[in-house]
Amino acid sequence: MSIHEQQEDIIEEFGLFSDWMDKYEYIIQLGKELPLIEERFKTEENLIKGCQSRVWLHAEHKDGKVWFTADSDAIITKGLISMVIKVLSQHTPREIVDADLYFVNAIGLNSHLSPTRSNGLLSMLQQIKSFALAFHLQQINNAKS
Repeated sequence: MSIHEQQEDIIEEFGLFSDWMDKYEYIIQLGKELPLIEERFKTEENLIKGCQSRVWLHAEHKDGKVWFTADSDAIITKGLISMVIKVLSQHTPREIVDADLYFVNAIGLNSHLSPTRSNGLLSMLQQIKSFALAFHLQQINNAKS
């Protein structure tokens, strides 16, 4: 499923809820369904800087695609990283780098998060794109070798 299709699925899922309390419950549920990061990856270097909560993010590049796992000590934040991983994991580094992530605005999340959570979400997205860019540059360098 493409990044665009994943985003459309999330937008459709959120459209089922009219009340923001229900939407927050859904975000929490998504966090509970997040495949857990292995304990060995819960390191200081995998902590996302700029998040109020502790969020660990691990990226692996295999078979030409990037696979993300994550965890957080805050339930809403765990749900947010779960959504981002659902959209961006298992895509090529180039697809991730070039992705236009519009689902956050489309579901109204940007206006329902506290400023600190919004900053944290931005930090998550920046870290994921940084991983993807590093893997993309690595592919280019390997192709030149």
